[in-house]
Amino acid sequence: MKEYHAKVGESMAHFTFYLTNVSKEVVSVNSVHTSCGCTVAQLPEQPWRLAAGTNGPINVTVNLAGKSGTVVKSVTVDSTAGVKSLLVKVHIPAPTSGPIAGIDMNRMQNMQTALADRQAVFKGDCAKCHSEPAKGLAGAPLYDKACGICHDAANRASTVPDLKHLTHPTGPEHWRTWIASGKVGSMMPAFAKAQGGPLDDAQIDSLVKLLNATIPNTFPGSAKPVAKLPGAVNSVQ
Repeated sequence: MKEYHAKVGESMAHFTFYLTNVSKEVVSVNSVHTSCGCTVAQLPEQPWRLAAGTNGPINVTVNLAGKSGTVVKSVTVDSTAGVKSLLVKVHIPAPTSGPIAGIDMNRMQNMQTALADRQAVFKGDCAKCHSEPAKGLAGAPLYDKACGICHDAANRASTVPDLKHLTHPTGPEHWRTWIASGKVGSMMPAFAKAQGGPLDDAQIDSLVKLLNATIPNTFPGSAKPVAKLPGAVNSVQ
């Protein structure tokens, strides 16, 4: 394990592990995998062949955008000599008030990961934020943990729609389709368990009912009154 204490506003944490071949044979490192899309590990080459007694670096970068507290990520190294797990721990101070400069650029890598596999937010360490907190919840509390984490985030990515200002009609079927199936080719994952998501039918029904009751189903500017979601999620209208 390697540990780092980030400074306020720091966007990336960098680590270097040195791998030494202590055997008498050539060792090939076939691949390296990280537990989350916000963490990237790089080998000098792939496959990476180390002669006996030689060594080289494995560089690991953790994207800190939108994170605070203590974050632990794993890096798995697969070689002909076996599998080795590495850990990186970053202590991240709470962000100061106001926008964080350059955050959109720092989040680009996460966005690219989500575009490549929109279900990635439910896998590995990402599940701790995007899946596990939603267990057993329904209605407004479920919205807060499963939907608001992205759609209501203070540093919401520009490609994530603001549900308060949609430019198209909505309705029960609209919400059900988007929640259950998401959208292929975008960062919107499919939340239905049948499609690899964390939510069962009853949870999806509760979100459909909530959103249909609290978000206008007509275009902005209509005369229909706008209701507010209760409690912690009343920023969504």
